[in-house]
Amino acid sequence: MYKRDIYKVIENRPLSAKTMLMVLEGDTQYVGSAGEFVNVAVEGKFLRRPISICDYDEKTITLLYDIVGEGTEIMSRLPLGAELDILTGLGRGFSEDKVCQRPALLGGGIGCAPLYNLSKKLLARGIKPVVILGFNSSKDVVAKEMFERIGAEVYVATVDGTMGTKGFVTDVIREKGLECDYFYACGPMPMLKAVCNTLEWSGEVSLDERMACGFGVCMCCSVETRSGAKRICKEGPVFMKEDLIWK
Repeated sequence: MYKRDIYKVIENRPLSAKTMLMVLEGDTQYVGSAGEFVNVAVEGKFLRRPISICDYDEKTITLLYDIVGEGTEIMSRLPLGAELDILTGLGRGFSEDKVCQRPALLGGGIGCAPLYNLSKKLLARGIKPVVILGFNSSKDVVAKEMFERIGAEVYVATVDGTMGTKGFVTDVIREKGLECDYFYACGPMPMLKAVCNTLEWSGEVSLDERMACGFGVCMCCSVETRSGAKRICKEGPVFMKEDLIWK
């Protein structure tokens, strides 16, 4: 079940040169789990912009988004008090009640966003996750302090080695000798493929793909799984590692 409603912008500020943090005030009753997304209508644009939910409570939704095109550039300039037409309650999120002792949360770039609320929920259950964030360079690093403030164990990997481990999130696991028993991952498709092919643990991945409708009608975001074609916006964006077929 999803709902269309009007939300008010109460915060909209940069976290880096290309990443913004936006807080929206409105009805959040249809948001059910970490890993779901919203579809944002942008004035002058035909298609809505799907954006993962970073955090939510009884009255607000927090989004992290990169400025990557005209739509998100327009969003970045919205003043406080601006109103947005948004669909909430979209997608299938992460399994928040999975039985595990030390899960690894792997975020690539803006893929770190949905892992924040998941971290809070795991910590509330007494489970301290290992959060590994991967970026191209130190200038791209975002949300590290957010995770640290809530008490997560945080590591960073950068491709150019300007912060943390040089390489990728999987290199951090090897370099630090991290022993985990489950993983949750969100990021670019090449990263998710590498994570699934490299790690022996079971886990869940949130797939990053272009969407049109956002609620399963247009079929443009289908992915092949071991049980047939699935819609990322409807049956996903979160899938079990074992269900995916990587090409």
